[in-house]
Amino acid sequence: MERNILIVHGGGPTAVMNASLYGAVKEAGKYAELTHIYAAKNGTGGFLREELIELENTPEADLALLLQTPGSAIGTSRDEIEQEDYEKMTEILVKKKIHYVLFNGGNGTMDTCGKLYKTCLKKGLDIKVMGIPKTIDNDISITDHSPGYGSAARFLAQSVKEVCADVKGLPIHVAVVEALGRNAGWITAASALAGEDGIGPDLIYLPERPFEADRFIEDVRKLLEKKKGIVVVASEGLKNAKGEPVVEPVFRTERAIYFGDVSAHLANLVIKRLGYKARSEKPGLLGRASIALQSPVDREEARLAGEIACRAAMQGESGKMVAFRRISTEPYVMEPFLADIDEVMMHERTMPDEYINSEGNGVTESFKEWCRPLIGGELPKMVSFN
Repeated sequence: MERNILIVHGGGPTAVMNASLYGAVKEAGKYAELTHIYAAKNGTGGFLREELIELENTPEADLALLLQTPGSAIGTSRDEIEQEDYEKMTEILVKKKIHYVLFNGGNGTMDTCGKLYKTCLKKGLDIKVMGIPKTIDNDISITDHSPGYGSAARFLAQSVKEVCADVKGLPIHVAVVEALGRNAGWITAASALAGEDGIGPDLIYLPERPFEADRFIEDVRKLLEKKKGIVVVASEGLKNAKGEPVVEPVFRTERAIYFGDVSAHLANLVIKRLGYKARSEKPGLLGRASIALQSPVDREEARLAGEIACRAAMQGESGKMVAFRRISTEPYVMEPFLADIDEVMMHERTMPDEYINSEGNGVTESFKEWCRPLIGGELPKMVSFN
């Protein structure tokens, strides 16, 4: 009897999303009972349109390139799914003789994963549905961290370090670097790792704390009494005390938000209220697409997550997501486990209080200790005689 597996990507891509695809495809190739290893072309939309890519005969040389290819090699999406769509998905799965489905994505995708699992269960279908975590935001609950985060954290820490070295060399302005992160400040916080040798940011603002323009200006003013060049890192998701974005979003859907230019806004505040030179930097998509700054730890864990999800499904597990439990930080040791999808679905994980400093403009040593092993090795050391 023909049996097939389907892999679906959802949400924003990462520098290691394809590593999870690699792990899943390689593991699926070990099972002779599988006729086809399908991938949905461009996420759930492609799934619903029955646009399936056959990967079972992909040359090994091409598969290996997934490990160094950012984005999604099969395409992803942010489609809004209704209950009738889940009903249609089950019909497609039966029609295509698909007995195993792997969803690779973040909070929204894990919600989709859970709802399809429950729909299959309700209809009495013997279809195994598993989740593979993926998000640069690191906001999936239960797991210690999510594949995609370590590489985004390394990119920002290294990029901020380079900006800091530049500003030290020509200390004439306040530079504001904007980091990705909708409601959680994990990526923004990682910029603190830039300062391990003293060349790092001066101020870090996270979305977990209400942003106050007056306090920000006072923080900058005090620093300008001591030094002429300052580097500020701010989350794109900064909100005021009312929970409103400090800059009106330029576009939004149910979950996706295209934030306004927060870094330019803060730089303009400095110029207007302090009369001091300021400029903004906004890496944007570069922050999730850099292979040059891909974390090897992140890549391996992403690959492992894909492999484990596939193996678990083939062994009869369903309604679960692969997660990571930290055993030790120094040396770094983690173990994978399977979490019930109900515990994951749409439960957003933000930065805990113990990782944010009391002033709300930086992070604690405990955060840096937690984050350090995930970026895959020390950043290049730098020096300044100025």
